Amino acid sequence: MKPFTRAALLLAGTAMAAPAMASTASADGQPERDYLPSDIVVKGERADDYGTDDGSTATKTPTPLIDVPQAVSFITEDQLEDQAVHQLGDALRYVPGISMETGEGHRDEVFIRGQESTADFYIDGLRDDAQYYRSLYNIERVEVLKGANALIFGRGAGGGAINRVAKRAEFQSAISGEASVDSFGAFALLADVNHAASDSLALRLNATYEEFDNDRDFYEGRFIGISPTLTAALGPDTTLYASYTYDNDERVTDRGVPSLNGGPLTGFDSTFFGDPDFNFATAEVNIARLRVEHAFNGGLSANASLQFADYDKAYQNIVPSGTDGTDVFLGGYRDTTVRRNWIGQANGIWEAGTGTIESTLLFGFEASSQDTQNARQTVSFDDGDPLTTDDNATPLAETIFIPAYTLNPTSRSRDSQLSTLSFYVQEQLQIGDYIELVGGLRWDRFDLETIDLINGVEGDRVDEEFSPRAGVIVKPTPDLSIYASYAQSFLPQAGDQFLVLSPDSAQFEPEKFTNYEIGAKWAPLSNVLVSAALFRLERTNIRATDPADPTLSVLAGESRAEGFEIGAVGEVTDFWKANLGYTYLDGELLNDNAFGDAGQRLQQLPRHSISAWNRFDVTDTIGFGLGVIHQSEQFASFSNDVVLPAYWRVDAAAFYTVSDRLSLQVNIENLFDETYYPSAHGDNNIQPADPFSARFGVRFEL
Repeated sequence: MKPFTRAALLLAGTAMAAPAMASTASADGQPERDYLPSDIVVKGERADDYGTDDGSTATKTPTPLIDVPQAVSFITEDQLEDQAVHQLGDALRYVPGISMETGEGHRDEVFIRGQESTADFYIDGLRDDAQYYRSLYNIERVEVLKGANALIFGRGAGGGAINRVAKRAEFQSAISGEASVDSFGAFALLADVNHAASDSLALRLNATYEEFDNDRDFYEGRFIGISPTLTAALGPDTTLYASYTYDNDERVTDRGVPSLNGGPLTGFDSTFFGDPDFNFATAEVNIARLRVEHAFNGGLSANASLQFADYDKAYQNIVPSGTDGTDVFLGGYRDTTVRRNWIGQANGIWEAGTGTIESTLLFGFEASSQDTQNARQTVSFDDGDPLTTDDNATPLAETIFIPAYTLNPTSRSRDSQLSTLSFYVQEQLQIGDYIELVGGLRWDRFDLETIDLINGVEGDRVDEEFSPRAGVIVKPTPDLSIYASYAQSFLPQAGDQFLVLSPDSAQFEPEKFTNYEIGAKWAPLSNVLVSAALFRLERTNIRATDPADPTLSVLAGESRAEGFEIGAVGEVTDFWKANLGYTYLDGELLNDNAFGDAGQRLQQLPRHSISAWNRFDVTDTIGFGLGVIHQSEQFASFSNDVVLPAYWRVDAAAFYTVSDRLSLQVNIENLFDETYYPSAHGDNNIQPADPFSARFGVRFEL
């Protein structure tokens, strides 16, 4: 077991879609850093430890990444450890092609290839779609699969999907831990206990306690996470995995700063535009998963998963809604959501071959039910002056005075029940040594019923959709693949959280996402993968005003995003590990529709994105890290009225190996103390970035 890598210290377990990462030390004793997961084979040969697992998340089959006709980015445990990253949003900033939405200060929200989502999040390939912040204390790897992904993931995933691969209990015993603190006083404690109770039973417990702080006035919070897992060998060909995760998050809801004169309001980067006694968010998450895998004779294997998730979420805030440079105008509300999800999924994989032709056939189904209750109360302001008309206005100052306000009775309450049923089939056909074909089709039945409890308005709609996928891969050599692919996804008109279906939207077919992509993947070295992709993503069936009758809506709206990306990841030399990427993105509304007018650029779509993380091991005990993030200017919303300026951010790190069981590191974020605004939620909730900060950490293994 290699020292001081998260794969070793936290005992990385076999992923739901892939086996455990290899853990070895280099010949000179310096700990290896696995930026390229060992289970992702890039030379065209399957690793021995693929076993009976599903294989890559992109296909649900044991497929080397080089044979997947789709752009995929990933961040391994070792990179997360080297960057001292504990939250999903922080990890995704190092994935080019992704821009971060502020998520209103209480949830993960991303743009992938210009498509916004609060729901395209998965854990071990199963949907985790509630609105909350996700921690990485029990996660082995983060994967970003780009482009339409309905065949694998179902509805949504128009721009892509984000999958977290969870740790599993391993058949070895060890105890490890981590502690860190930063220059603002935020700290994190992590523990990992793995126990092999017998030759057929392994138990594991991951736990964390984290407290938040930064340079923003009044900001604070804490996170508690506990995740026990079990692995049971029920026989030579059958394995059972069980896991439970309890996450409890409490934090101040920080909505950032408003805009002024077409850009973020400057000079108030630490000012809190809310009430520290009112702005608060809580999330309590319970997720239980059970999975059985079995290998039959004749190249046939199967797996079945069941997941139950319970989410209890509440957030409330006073929020800036604009400023004229003298006064700032405020709004506010309280929002609560309770959601319960059941998901069942089963897959069969049949691998067969005749020598010149090899086939991998996937067939499966998924069924789910979702019950959601959501309610909102708005805030009314009263400044005590009967002569003023803007009771929500208050002087712009370093510390914002909040006028008196009251929480109104419930103004929005809705209940929704969603049930889905899906069947899918996919064929991967290898013809000789040079040609591989991928084709598949998924059928979804999507049944949504909602009720507006305030007005008594009911909505219901049943959609039945087919989602195709096709790809061709040409392999001139085993370490080079050139591919072309086509895929389609859909999203019902109720939006990605499915809280309410209005009578107007209930009459319309779902939106469509169609992705066209050509690309290449090349392994110039055994531990390096270089990839490139050129793509176009078309979104259709967006609601628009009927030109013949402005009082009516029609499904005529369209948008398009297109671009190019290139990346390289792995061990470049014995002392240099890297994950590098660049993405060019262009996108606009093609006609007047519900988002805006024809020609407007898609929101939060930087034309150029660069991310580069490097680790250099200069001796057996000393290493350094260097990271760069760049995004060009982008519009805060579809209005195209407010610009988030371009920025560069430089991060750095230093690592010191004390002994085989102890290591130290320091991480610097925003090394040159740049002022920038990386994310927004509309034109008047813009998040200032953290200034220079340092985090000091220690890791140990018993």
